[in-house]
Amino acid sequence: MGLNNPLRKKEAQGSPAQSDTLPYPGSEKSGYDEEYGQNTNITTGWTGDGFAGANEYPQQRDGLGGEEYRTLGRWRACVILITIEVGIGVLSLPSALQTLGLIPGIIAILGFGSLTTYCGYIMVQFYRRYPMVTNLVDCALYIGGKPFEYFLGVAFIFNLVLICASANITMSVALNTLSSHAICTVAFMAIPHIACWLLCLPRKLTFAAAMSWICTISIVAAVLIVMVALGVAGPKAPPGFDVKITLVGKPTFVETVNALLNIAFAFAGNQSFMSVMAEMRNPQKEFPPALFMQKSFEVVIYIVVACVIYGLAGDAVTSPALGSAPTIPAKIAYGILIPSVLGTGLVIGITAIKYMYIAIMRKVKPDQVNVHNGFTWTLWVGLGTLFWIVSFVISNAIPIFSSILNISSAIFISWFTFGLTSVMWLHLNWGQQWSGPRKIALACLNYAILLMTLFLNVGGLYTSLKALIDIFNDPNSTLNGPFTCADNSIF
Repeated sequence: MGLNNPLRKKEAQGSPAQSDTLPYPGSEKSGYDEEYGQNTNITTGWTGDGFAGANEYPQQRDGLGGEEYRTLGRWRACVILITIEVGIGVLSLPSALQTLGLIPGIIAILGFGSLTTYCGYIMVQFYRRYPMVTNLVDCALYIGGKPFEYFLGVAFIFNLVLICASANITMSVALNTLSSHAICTVAFMAIPHIACWLLCLPRKLTFAAAMSWICTISIVAAVLIVMVALGVAGPKAPPGFDVKITLVGKPTFVETVNALLNIAFAFAGNQSFMSVMAEMRNPQKEFPPALFMQKSFEVVIYIVVACVIYGLAGDAVTSPALGSAPTIPAKIAYGILIPSVLGTGLVIGITAIKYMYIAIMRKVKPDQVNVHNGFTWTLWVGLGTLFWIVSFVISNAIPIFSSILNISSAIFISWFTFGLTSVMWLHLNWGQQWSGPRKIALACLNYAILLMTLFLNVGGLYTSLKALIDIFNDPNSTLNGPFTCADNSIF
């Protein structure tokens, strides 16, 4: 790379604030590299300079030993963030509005959107303090030490497994719908998992960015087709069906919590923000604009899609929402949705695989993280294979779209999206959280977010499992257990 490499510029003619004496994940001591304007691990040469553990040694920036992984600007980062979040989660929002009612549903979407924006900004603050972190789990090391890091690492992987499983359940619904249940549903679960495994073979997140526009366009196009079809032909419903909209619903406790979990799942992308920051050229400056652009776009899209589909389908709305349209438009929409579902699997899957890859390489061969040789490729492919096999097993064990979304939201997303970021804020401000009116207000807000997280965690897990058991015990349900060949199509 040339002299204009932003990584060569010193930050304010000195070391980043409060980071020149901090140990890096897996290191023993650190020092500040004046030539490259960042911290360098004196023991191993680890700079913590990229999501893929890029730039373990300064010379690797000049192409002598590896590749440069910090390649994203604000616009490409924004596109990746949109692809991560504006995906399958949007398909559950119309049914959430049906449960809660139009007005409470809109308020819930705005509320979760605002909270996740704030939580995303806390991550930026944490990254400014600890610019050596390369993913969300690295943050745990500075908050609670190695035990917390190991615990969060396992939870992080299982959370991403559930998200990928939900994406591939959506794909199985699409394939069953398009083919009129041509083969066993287990096989339709296997096909997208194999496709995602192949897509995750490249080791750079920029490969995901190259597909991002296609993925985003496909989900928007699919929901537009459904909205137009509903406006022209009405919902798929018995003759004489009258569309009715409930402004304020009267759901049960189980229905309320499950609807909120569905909305929370639609904002689950925050857990990948650290990984995207670690691949940006200047994340401290360029990530906040990317975050605000992405959240603004996301909230507007969510409200428009949820309100229009629910408004046109009424009580005939389904989850996933594409089934609300008549048969032919719904099949077309599912066909167009396929790239978006695969894109979700790609971005989330590669996030998990890269985390496991870096965690292992830091221990065994920290100087070869970005080197392409037999060992690194065998490790990468092996981890990818293991990840997608586990996802396949879980997607067949919980083969219901809404149930796996709710379980994932209750166990993991509630903490990774909301609770953990409040813990980050408290870690950054522990000694001064009551030092003034502004700090007191922010402290109260973050404690309130922690209480909300506990409610979603405990109450959500109860309601999710109860709803899943009820579906399995329902004699009219075709999905009466795990690993079933039963038809899960929308028709």
